[in-house]
Amino acid sequence: MYWLETYGCQMNFAESNALEIDLLNQGYSPASFPEEASVVIINTCSVRKTAENRIWGRLGFFKRMKNSRKLTVILTGCMAERLLGESLKEYGVDAVIGTAGKNHIVSYLTGGDEHLEVYEFQKSHHKEGETRSFIPIMNGCSNYCSYCIVPYVRGSEISRNPNEILEEMKSLEDRGVKEIVLLGQNVNSYRWTCGDLTVTFTDLLQNIELNTQGIRWIRFLSSHPKDVSPELGPLMGEHRQICRHLHLPVQHGSDRVLKHMNRKYTREEYLRIIESLRSDIPEITFSTDLLIGFPGENEQDLEDTRSLMREVSYTDAFTYYYNPREGTKALELPDQLSDEVKLARLKQVIDLQKELGLKEKAKRIGSIEEVIVEDRTKKDHNELLARTEHDDMVIVERGSLNKGDMIHVRLSELAGNTFKGEVVPCGK
Repeated sequence: MYWLETYGCQMNFAESNALEIDLLNQGYSPASFPEEASVVIINTCSVRKTAENRIWGRLGFFKRMKNSRKLTVILTGCMAERLLGESLKEYGVDAVIGTAGKNHIVSYLTGGDEHLEVYEFQKSHHKEGETRSFIPIMNGCSNYCSYCIVPYVRGSEISRNPNEILEEMKSLEDRGVKEIVLLGQNVNSYRWTCGDLTVTFTDLLQNIELNTQGIRWIRFLSSHPKDVSPELGPLMGEHRQICRHLHLPVQHGSDRVLKHMNRKYTREEYLRIIESLRSDIPEITFSTDLLIGFPGENEQDLEDTRSLMREVSYTDAFTYYYNPREGTKALELPDQLSDEVKLARLKQVIDLQKELGLKEKAKRIGSIEEVIVEDRTKKDHNELLARTEHDDMVIVERGSLNKGDMIHVRLSELAGNTFKGEVVPCGK
């Protein structure tokens, strides 16, 4: 029996789903709790030190477990890639398998080699029973933002064969999946070449839309602003399967900080992209990533970020403070800020985003929107959670609804960041 823990980004979760398929095909079964497993696999994240600290704590837990019984512990993913070549036996780890070797963990368990140099995409990344599925279309990053460890632990960008992507789409369609999310560290830089044929990201989106009928919604993330194609807005406006929501990480609102981050765009260029997309898709909503407390950031830089937030009016934002990562350029920059300053500034940004997000969502109260039912709520099994195409969660009465149903609801009120909705009968 195996116990699999996954940390970090959605790419990690998609790859864990693919790994589970391999484990099940090999005859392994999932444990209900760690204590009954013979194999523990931890799929790790290395983007922030806090994520790694949590994983070190879990390794301590499993090491203590190994003192009383036989247990194989495998560390994989980005943190494992960073620690490749190091022996972690003292932490109870039997194998350290990096991102490229993640797809061959089952082979290692049956006597194969855990060291693999080339990243390979799996055929399927679907978790059985889910109506929403992730599809990796590319891996790695070649941007080398000065604060980011991803290029060092995931490698340079590799694009997946578009035929393989379409095959996975068809398989998901046959299983009744209603929504797919195309994944990559930078999906906009997707570029697959074979001979004289080149397929760009917008080409891929159009091929997917034209070759699938059962998939109702198509999303994608993450997008790098510098690679957003001028064709993206018109394509999204033309094809209704592509959700009217875009996660477009800006990271900061100050040109000075963006330059030191090596983001390769200015504040003005980012805002022009937003304006162009809104022109093509008036109903589009945006979410973003915001990194606060970068070395040398001053109060004016912070205000530049806050003013950009007001100008764009994001529905949501993933906010975090700068975390030094070994091997990145930003670690060498002067004027590193204290944690106290970073946390105080982060709180200002979080408070503003709460205000802006609620204001933006409140505009839609009373509107009727299509949603996909995802699951029961944790608090009340008579209520269900559904998702809008703008990536908001909506609570609806269960009634005769089932997971995967696509229905229309009237958004009646907001409870925190979550809408409450009333089911609108067909024809109303």
